[in-house]
Amino acid sequence: MRRAWWRKGVAFQCQPNCGQCCDEPNGRVYLAPKDAERLARHAGCSVEEWLERDAHQLPDGRYVLNSRKSDGRCIHFNERRQCDIYTVRPQQCAAFPWWGENLATSRSWEDTREACPGIDAENALVIDGHTIRLHVMADRTSTKSFDAWPPSPNLWKR
Repeated sequence: MRRAWWRKGVAFQCQPNCGQCCDEPNGRVYLAPKDAERLARHAGCSVEEWLERDAHQLPDGRYVLNSRKSDGRCIHFNERRQCDIYTVRPQQCAAFPWWGENLATSRSWEDTREACPGIDAENALVIDGHTIRLHVMADRTSTKSFDAWPPSPNLWKR
């Protein structure tokens, strides 16, 4: 098995007022069960109420965060190009740019680098390979999502 090219670390730092990763019309933010619990608590309501208000189910049943009807962008991406829920954002969002699809090939990483000014930025810190791996795993967990609340105890056995 080939070792991951990023295992020795990659320079990255989110840039102020960038929002490039959130500025995706019709992008999908998959929700892990812990995301739904955390975001509902942050909103001061039950998970069921929060899911009804701020999320929807795809045809395959997985929950995703709502987008604005006006422009297809995330409901929490504001006019200052910032996330209104940054401190409690879904784990898929927190994992960016360390998504498996971005790290899979040199071409996909180059595309990600072109779109994300935080990669190799002047103020970037080296993110170690272990931390990157944890983000990749968090993104995978998010993409599995869940299809009912409360989620089945067998959810992660799929």
